[in-house]
Amino acid sequence: MVEFRNTEEPDADWWSVVWPDPGETLRTLGAGDHASFLDLCCGTGRFTLAAPALVEGPVYGYDLDTAALEELSERAADEGVAIETIEGDAMAVSDLAEPVEYVLFANTLHGVPEKTLLAERVREAITPGGRFVVINWIDASPEETPVLGEPRGPPEELRMAPDETVAAVEPAGFEASETVSVSPHHYAVVFERAAPSEP
Repeated sequence: MVEFRNTEEPDADWWSVVWPDPGETLRTLGAGDHASFLDLCCGTGRFTLAAPALVEGPVYGYDLDTAALEELSERAADEGVAIETIEGDAMAVSDLAEPVEYVLFANTLHGVPEKTLLAERVREAITPGGRFVVINWIDASPEETPVLGEPRGPPEELRMAPDETVAAVEPAGFEASETVSVSPHHYAVVFERAAPSEP
């Protein structure tokens, strides 16, 4: 199992500045229209914890970091929200016991060496008609995306423009439906799992 580049868990103080209302972000991105939700590479779960208020069915937080998942479980218990944590390599997400309707992948794709391969694994974990949402830092330098007065985010050479995100994910069997600005420093591309081609 290999950790992705420049995708470490950020400082909680500035993370709360970047995402002051993760539930509203998920609502904007259609999470409430789906019956199950998986936050892939969830870290300590800023988005994961907001999902149960929108999603009627199961909510999963999936990550490689044992300590982050333990913190997420503790926070979920403190907040009285029902989530299930799964420890695993993102490349093994296709091994889920049951596919889910919605997968969120936030602030991580830039660090994945084999982006289309990962998207293929995600597609195998999503139900037909399901949604894959990728949140990325905008294609700019860290100096152009400051948080609390300091340069933040991955190095500029790792950042992806929306068309690069689409080019990496669509070949895996997805169709991009929209690109949404979700913060001054982030955009999201919403993908729908493409229907199987006719034989």
